[in-house]
Amino acid sequence: MFEDRVKAAETLCLKLPKFTDKKNTFVVGLTRGGVVTAKVISDYLHFKLKALIIKKIGVPWNEELAIGAMTSANDVFWNESLCKELAVSKVQKRNMVLEKEKELKKLANLLKLQTKEDEFNKKNIILVDDGVATGISVITAAKTLRKNGAKTVILATPVIASDTLTSIKKYFDKVIFIKQSQNFYSVSQFYNNFEQISDKKVAKILKL
Repeated sequence: MFEDRVKAAETLCLKLPKFTDKKNTFVVGLTRGGVVTAKVISDYLHFKLKALIIKKIGVPWNEELAIGAMTSANDVFWNESLCKELAVSKVQKRNMVLEKEKELKKLANLLKLQTKEDEFNKKNIILVDDGVATGISVITAAKTLRKNGAKTVILATPVIASDTLTSIKKYFDKVIFIKQSQNFYSVSQFYNNFEQISDKKVAKILKL
C-alpha cells in the first residue's frame, strides 16, 4: 500500500535505470494523476516534464467500462475483442470519438497543451502513470508517442495488474514498476490517499 502518489513516485525513482542522454529524454505524465507522479520523477532525474492527455472511451450504456482510449481523433486504440463482444457498431464508435475529441480539445486549451508534430521525434520517453489496470491508456499513449517518432518508450508506474503486464510488454522497451497484483480492481485500492486530481492542479504542476 502506498501513502500517496508522491511517496509511490519517490520509491519508483530508485528503480529507474540511468539515462545518459539527458538532452533527449523526457518524462511524460498521463493526465491527470500520472502528471503528479511524473513531476516527482522529472525532478529526481532533472529531465523536462511533459504531459499527454488521454481520454478513455466507455460504452454508451456504461461509461466506466472502457472499450478504447484516444489522444486525438487520429490516435484511437480500441479493445476490438471487447467491442465485438458488446456489439459496438462503427457508427457508435464514430460518435464516441467525436464526443471525446471535444473533451480533449477543451482540456488541451485549459492546460495550454499544444503538442508540436516533432516534439517527441528521436526522444527517449519515460511514460508515467499512477497505476495501470487494463493498460488501454498507456497502450494508446505508447502508440501516439511511437507515431510521433519517439526513439524509446519506457513505462514507469508504481503498480500494475499482473495479466496486463504480460499483455502490454510488447508496446514498450521496458516496463518498470514496484508492485504487480493479480487481485487488481482499481488503482485506488493500492493507495491510502488517492485524491481526485483537478485540472487546476495539473495546470499548476506543468507551469512550475
